[in-house]
Amino acid sequence: MFRHEYHLVREQILTSPLEEVFQYFADAGNLQELTPAWLHFHIHTPLPIEMSQDVLIDYSLRLFAIPIRWRTQILIWDPPNRFVDIQLKGPYKTWRHTHEFIPDHRGTRVIDRVLYELPLSPFGRLVHPLFVRPSLERIFDYRRDQMARRFDTRPLTPGI
Repeated sequence: MFRHEYHLVREQILTSPLEEVFQYFADAGNLQELTPAWLHFHIHTPLPIEMSQDVLIDYSLRLFAIPIRWRTQILIWDPPNRFVDIQLKGPYKTWRHTHEFIPDHRGTRVIDRVLYELPLSPFGRLVHPLFVRPSLERIFDYRRDQMARRFDTRPLTPGI
């Protein structure tokens, strides 16, 4: 069967040091701060979560007013350089989110790479540009803005 994968990539320069930035992302409790209130996001796994490879984290949220249970697994844990989480249960057919942290002369470059597939193809391909992609962009815009508040940041601009 033909697979239709989508990619979302976001980069941002944080003016804080790598270790401080990674430590913030290593605390799963901070997901609440990085997630828009309109998603009604809640972590069900007891906090604090000791992050490491194979850790499972359970959440709930509402997407388009539909309650969703979501379970992720930390597939790769490589502090302070990167970690990767995958969806085991949730709204996507496939979800793989790679978080990269790269030292930069201005601080830390944070790169989010999301590879995802929608269920119910070809219906998923129809709703992707109308609902899914705009919602994901809005969520990651919020995330960028929250990081800008949390860390003295500026968006990555070509040529800087």
